[in-house]
Amino acid sequence: MRERLPQAIRRRFASDPERANARPEKGDGGDKAKAGANPPPRGLFGLAALLILALLAVLFINANTAGERITLAEFKSLWASGQIEEDTVVIRDHRAIAHREAGPDSKTPTTVIVEFDQGTAEIVSGQIMELTGDRAQIRQPSPLMPFILTFGPFILLIALIWFFIARGLRNAGAGPGGMLGNFGKSRHRMLHKEMTGITFSDVAGIEEAKEEVEEIIEFLKNPKRFTRLGGRIPRGVLLIGQPGCGKTLLAKAIAGEADVPFFSISGSDFVEMFVGVGASRVRDLFKSAKESSPCIIFLDEIDAVGRKRGSGFSSGGHDEREQTLNAILVEMDGFTPADGVIVIAATNRADVLDPALIRPGRFDRQISVPLPDIKGRLEILKVHAKKVKLGPDIDLERMAKLTPMFSGADLAAIINEAAISATMQNKDFIEQEDMEEARDKVRFGRANKSRVRAAEDNRIAAYHEAGHAVLQALEKDGDPLHKVTIIPRGEAGGATFSMPEKDRMGLGLRWLRATMRVVCGGRIAEARAIGDISSGASMDIAQVTRYARMMIAEWGMSEKLGFIRYADGPNDDRYFADKPYSEETARLIDEEIRRLVDEAYAEAERRLDERWDRVEAVAEALLKYETLSADEVHRIMRGETLQRATTSDLLAAERRKKPGKGNADDTEPDAPPGALPSPMPI
Repeated sequence: MRERLPQAIRRRFASDPERANARPEKGDGGDKAKAGANPPPRGLFGLAALLILALLAVLFINANTAGERITLAEFKSLWASGQIEEDTVVIRDHRAIAHREAGPDSKTPTTVIVEFDQGTAEIVSGQIMELTGDRAQIRQPSPLMPFILTFGPFILLIALIWFFIARGLRNAGAGPGGMLGNFGKSRHRMLHKEMTGITFSDVAGIEEAKEEVEEIIEFLKNPKRFTRLGGRIPRGVLLIGQPGCGKTLLAKAIAGEADVPFFSISGSDFVEMFVGVGASRVRDLFKSAKESSPCIIFLDEIDAVGRKRGSGFSSGGHDEREQTLNAILVEMDGFTPADGVIVIAATNRADVLDPALIRPGRFDRQISVPLPDIKGRLEILKVHAKKVKLGPDIDLERMAKLTPMFSGADLAAIINEAAISATMQNKDFIEQEDMEEARDKVRFGRANKSRVRAAEDNRIAAYHEAGHAVLQALEKDGDPLHKVTIIPRGEAGGATFSMPEKDRMGLGLRWLRATMRVVCGGRIAEARAIGDISSGASMDIAQVTRYARMMIAEWGMSEKLGFIRYADGPNDDRYFADKPYSEETARLIDEEIRRLVDEAYAEAERRLDERWDRVEAVAEALLKYETLSADEVHRIMRGETLQRATTSDLLAAERRKKPGKGNADDTEPDAPPGALPSPMPI
């Protein structure tokens, strides 16, 4: 089998046929070949020489200025006592320098300096010459010294900059870095199966995507099995999915399963402030990959460099991103195809990618990585639950039902947040209530249990959530009620949670109308109970407006406007684009949106008016207990009375159990006006 030799050695052998036929001896010629392939960086010697010269210049300057400053009188006293060496007195421009021998005041020889200004230079110099008997040496300063001291540092800096530029120019043809040195080198990471620690067993909920990727791994391991019928290895695989669905995790599993080199890099790592760096890094990446083929290149967030060319504003100059994209296109399917190199890319914005990038021959396969269904969520929860301690009451199937439209990253965060919560409460394992609290925290934010609200604000929040909860319990076409609370969570003053019975691939008209009625219930209930309205319904208004607009403009759910789409397409990159319909049609769209919202509001108001006593009962129960389960809400609507202790009752009973803490008639001390009691778990 022919051994691979560095390019420089191959050229040398090509010019000398006798040496080309001779095989290098182990330990002799082989070592010389390696030494010739990687010569020592000669530029470092020049840099070291410049640094040594700069150090010598600093030492020279310091040597001329270092010493003990004394006055003329002290110099005369030292001369009279014989401590000044006679032949060492030198008079310069503004100082007299001499060597002082060791004496009673100085145990070691030193240098003494007598400084004087220009006005007294002649007088002081004359006194020193008279004192030393004209044996002092007068040396005129060099005219270059002031220039060196003033401009020397700048000259040294310019020399260093020129040194690096000249070094880059010398290496311009030696590699993809060019005159930019390492800026043109690819910043990829090379992974092996032992480095990731992740295999396909750690990936759950995306079985179809795993199967397609497993075919790629099998192709790399046994290419002859597929090529015997004339097939070729795919050049590229594009993973498409929402954030957190497992695209990068799947790529790590590929690196863990494959017995080939795995080059990983992000799309943003190609682009720098220097022109041409992105394309240079692309060429360097594919050059390294071809030398290690068969191998895999993983480009994460490829939309950073793979966006459509020619879209948006342009200054008319050089577009670095487009040049990087052009380099990727050429490397993936140019005149020199990269056989044995498979490119795997991941993005959540496939709609903005350039058509030349996603065509067959470059990315032969586009694998969708969707949000997991209920079965996939259960499998994902099981994978992450292996790393924590679960209690006997944990029901992962229930958690899978309670987490519709959650991504794999969201589910991993739920397990982690539940473990943190259980740890902070000094529990031995994770309980079901920790899991449900973690689910609410991941989706809606942390519960603000210590937040103090005025009594009137509590009442508004209670009636607002009661309006949502009663309608949610009444609607047959909507999702079943899960629980309702007035504990502030995130930016919301309260929340009403539903529990979908199934995963929806699409939204039906009846479900949309029912959900819009539930959303309107909060504003209706607080307006009737308080006689005023507040800004607390801002998110409800945004949600119902969004549903109504999409029903009319995108989903064709209007009889007047028909089976026509009026919204801008996702691929529309035009700035200041005109509406693709007339002003009359725009007026009809606005009217239909208003009609849908008004119908939902009127129907919700009618239903709440018919059962207003139930709304009041649920609101009073929320003021008392703060959190109600779906079963408790249904019991209240049936006219039953809840019989469970409040948080205040539990605190008072705990104090009565402790000795020396009062008597049985003790009650809880009065809370601050309008303060909320600590929430009690359901």
